[in-house]
Amino acid sequence: MTNRPPSEPESSQKTALGFDEFIAILIAFSTVGAILFWSLSRRDSSWNLNGLLLPSPTPSSSVQPNQVLPSPTAKVEPYVVPHNVPYSPPEAVVEPTTPAFPKNSATPWGTALPSVLVIPTPSSQAQTPVPSPTELESSIKSSALPLVTPARPKSIIPPPIAFNDVPDNFWSRRFIDVLSARGILKGFPDYSFRPNQPVNRAEFAAILEKAFDQEPSKTAIAFQDVPTKFWATPAIDQAISAGFLKGYPKKTFKPQQNISRVQVLVALVSGLNLKAPTSPNQIISVYKDAKDIPPYAIAKIATATTNGLVVNYPNPQILDPNKIASRAEVAAMIHQALVKRGKLEAITSPNIVRRPSPTQASPKISPELSQTPKANPKGKLPTGGSSQQ
Repeated sequence: MTNRPPSEPESSQKTALGFDEFIAILIAFSTVGAILFWSLSRRDSSWNLNGLLLPSPTPSSSVQPNQVLPSPTAKVEPYVVPHNVPYSPPEAVVEPTTPAFPKNSATPWGTALPSVLVIPTPSSQAQTPVPSPTELESSIKSSALPLVTPARPKSIIPPPIAFNDVPDNFWSRRFIDVLSARGILKGFPDYSFRPNQPVNRAEFAAILEKAFDQEPSKTAIAFQDVPTKFWATPAIDQAISAGFLKGYPKKTFKPQQNISRVQVLVALVSGLNLKAPTSPNQIISVYKDAKDIPPYAIAKIATATTNGLVVNYPNPQILDPNKIASRAEVAAMIHQALVKRGKLEAITSPNIVRRPSPTQASPKISPELSQTPKANPKGKLPTGGSSQQ
């Protein structure tokens, strides 16, 4: 018998997967898929799948993927301030931090932005130099507007009171208006002034108090006929202390007694402390009734005449010294006293008595010249003589 080589083993027969094996494989894949889906759904919200879908930047030969780039530091050259250009120091360097990317951003995860270095650049235009105080002052003087001076200052004096019994042509109207506007003289509730009404001593003291700046009386005289609560007691005390008025014997003042014209003038001369003239008799000779002036008041009346305090109506040459003074006459004399003191402006009036000129006064003739000179044998006059006709 011939020996044959052993035959090659027969390959195993391929059998198809059974139903049980297919079910097992399906269950295994389903389990793996479920686990993978659950893991993906439980991922952190910062997982950005869009980055996987976008093409990643092409890395260079020296940079590996997913490698964080270091922050580059730029080389800063020193800045040289140009000539003739004012330069202000730079502001603070701003280095912003890397901002957080919002969700669904297209920036690849893990890529760091470089730090930003802000360096201010000088302005292209030169700043205007600040002028010196001297230049500023000179420019102000050269560009200053001209000063405008008001043509007429506003008056602070109110208008006078329009009294219903003082007509425009009344002789003392101007004196009354000036004093009423300044509150020195007042009227009555019925808007009347009663210019011809007499003035008593208490009323005259009240007018003096308002007209002149008098210091408050420190030592008041206790007059027996002036009660402490009398309405004019403060005015009487000031008139006495200022020297305008005096009392009567036995400590009486007689406040209700009407005051005469001569007493008004004597009071004003005494209160103003005016100096008496050297020849009073010659000055009072301007009055036709000079003989009616009381002896004690001759020097005072002459002083009042010299200083323009006397106002006579209707005839300036009639003084009428012992007549009771009216409100209109007191107003005129008080006005003239304030003019003398410099408080008011003078008013032109024909009733103001002026100092007589030397030609108006009666000159005194010496006894030698009053006699007729005797002619000498040669028909010549004595030496120093004058011819009389």
